[in-house]
Amino acid sequence: MTKPLFREDAYLRETHGVVTRITDEGGIVLDQSIFYPTSGGQPGDSGDLSWDSGAIEIATAIKGQGDEIVLVPAEPAALPIVGQKVTQKITWDRRHRHMRVHTALHLLSVVIPLPVSGGAISPEKGRLDFDMSEAPEDNDGLEATLNKLIACHFAVSDEWITDAELDANPDLVKTMSVQPPRGSGHIRLVRIGVGENTADLQPCGGTHVANTDEIGRVRIGKIEKKGKQNRRVYLHLDGV
Repeated sequence: MTKPLFREDAYLRETHGVVTRITDEGGIVLDQSIFYPTSGGQPGDSGDLSWDSGAIEIATAIKGQGDEIVLVPAEPAALPIVGQKVTQKITWDRRHRHMRVHTALHLLSVVIPLPVSGGAISPEKGRLDFDMSEAPEDNDGLEATLNKLIACHFAVSDEWITDAELDANPDLVKTMSVQPPRGSGHIRLVRIGVGENTADLQPCGGTHVANTDEIGRVRIGKIEKKGKQNRRVYLHLDGV
């Protein structure tokens, strides 16, 4: 098992860890990780590991056995041994861009209140696929409304509910293709806003900014037809 430190503090950039396993493919498993593993449309973090006698660049992180997070080296190199204490450091600018895009996509699902059938995140842009038969008529209006929401200085926080509570509130789930992971007895929700001023609340395991101010301005990009009932809407960080 790997303790997911990014879930407790998405702003933690560097910390220690202990190697618990080396996979057959040369992946490195630590007892705790600040590296977010690829999931939910969000890419795994990159960065590096260092220890007394060496260092290695990490290209990405993926989910492993059970609750393990596997760090994938960028190229073949000498690996730390099991039991070795290492310093782990993520590529912060890339992670923070993922956080900005991910939070902006949550707000995009508010501006376009339709079921979501897919999504993806990159450091420059993101996209959501909506169950939408016709493309929106006013892209400029969508963009203006989205930027108004971002400028509302909404705090972003998380909370936990039980499987039963989610079953009693099925409208919290906006994604058609990916359902929240079950089995642990509790499900993480990400809230944008506070109390009656909540703009969005939905299950999510990804990393997010602490306040929508950090997103900055965004622009709506291409809207592609991906099927009879599917429109793909791209969102770009301003200036990228």
